[in-house]
Amino acid sequence: MPRGSKSSYTSKQKRMAEHIESRYKRRGLSSGEAEGRAWATVNKETGGGKKRAAKRKRTSSASTRSRSSRGGTKGTSRRRTSSRKK
Repeated sequence: MPRGSKSSYTSKQKRMAEHIESRYKRRGLSSGEAEGRAWATVNKETGGGKKRAAKRKRTSSASTRSRSSRGGTKGTSRRRTSSRKK
């Protein structure tokens, strides 16, 4: 059976858990076991409850950093290749 408050989950995550729980019940699991597995599945797929805005910002800036580092690598390799040809 799940522990803790579910208030930190989005409405989409709650709907997901309800849908997953009903599928587990149809397979013959008890309601408590089905509910626990449903929330475990939601946590696994979405990473838990609501995320703070700052966290979302960090992930987008991390992808920007990786893009810029790739561009720098390409420029460096071009220079090395051209210097080898001379």
